[in-house]
Amino acid sequence: MTMRQIIIDVPEQVLLAEKTDVDTFARELPILAAVKLYELGRLTSGRAAQLAGVPRVEFLMLLERYKVFPLEAELKELEERGY
Repeated sequence: MTMRQIIIDVPEQVLLAEKTDVDTFARELPILAAVKLYELGRLTSGRAAQLAGVPRVEFLMLLERYKVFPLEAELKELEERGY
């Protein structure tokens, strides 16, 4: 799989506000992005797991920590079909 690297600038105040160091923040940022993109319906759980760097099942279990329902897209699809 081809990977691309994205570099972002993080103000020191953000690290202080998060009470974290740069390495910890760098590890969590892809997970946060994956969770949000999944929540918005922009990534499937499989693609979001790839972005987060974890297996799909682990990603689905991580969603609870961020208060995101793991099967929201599937639930909406069932509701639209009248089930």
